[in-house]
Amino acid sequence: MEEIKVNRGERLYKLYMIGSWGDCCSDDPRPAPSVLTHPLAGGGMSSPQSITPTQMQYGDLNSPQHVVVERDACIDMVLLVMPGVSCDVKLDVKLAGEGAEANIYGAYVCGGDERVKISVDMHHDLPHCNSRQLFKGIAGGTSRVDFYGKIIVAQDAQRTEAYQENHNILLTDGAKVDTKPQLEIYADDVKCSHGATIGRLNEEEQFYMRSRGISLEDAKVLQMISFIAPVLENIPEADREAVAVQFEDAIRNIVRNS
Repeated sequence: MEEIKVNRGERLYKLYMIGSWGDCCSDDPRPAPSVLTHPLAGGGMSSPQSITPTQMQYGDLNSPQHVVVERDACIDMVLLVMPGVSCDVKLDVKLAGEGAEANIYGAYVCGGDERVKISVDMHHDLPHCNSRQLFKGIAGGTSRVDFYGKIIVAQDAQRTEAYQENHNILLTDGAKVDTKPQLEIYADDVKCSHGATIGRLNEEEQFYMRSRGISLEDAKVLQMISFIAPVLENIPEADREAVAVQFEDAIRNIVRNS
């Protein structure tokens, strides 16, 4: 198991991209965005006071990740799974100091026979720590997605704020999503919530867009891009557009082949 440690007062951003342009659009194999190291600024991420921006890193998820966030430190993590890739992602996050914060965002798009499994355990051990998890996915073809998320709040972890959401869209009858968010709370002064949804594309929205001259293909692409946009908004601006283009073209490829 690989360990990632965020030292006191630091802030770390990590982007994990599983798969590449070539896995879903072989006729235009563009490279993934280049690795950047720079102070974080802006974006959709929260900016806790007393955090010194550290660096942005790309990473791989070939092994389970154990993340330790110390006092007044923060980790912002974005996980992106491109079409054509099967994976088993395991994240174990420990907020090990007061004032620690973790924000985990994920998006996955499946259009074939992929098998995607994501497991996240978020441990709140001390007071005044915050965490947020937001995962959004699209499943088509005969793909299978399993999401398991757990928030564990220890008895001493008073004044905790922890939120977890997992939302999914099914494109075909053959696709399957199994989602299981969990809360395990032993403290009494906390703000915690979790939720999960599985649905279909809204046909009334498609009808409205088609009545305005938008093709059915473009309407579906717009719906799906809008659906995962809250995750992509948490990518720093320097890379956000390049990643969004990859997702849009990957989604369009799935729509054309469905």
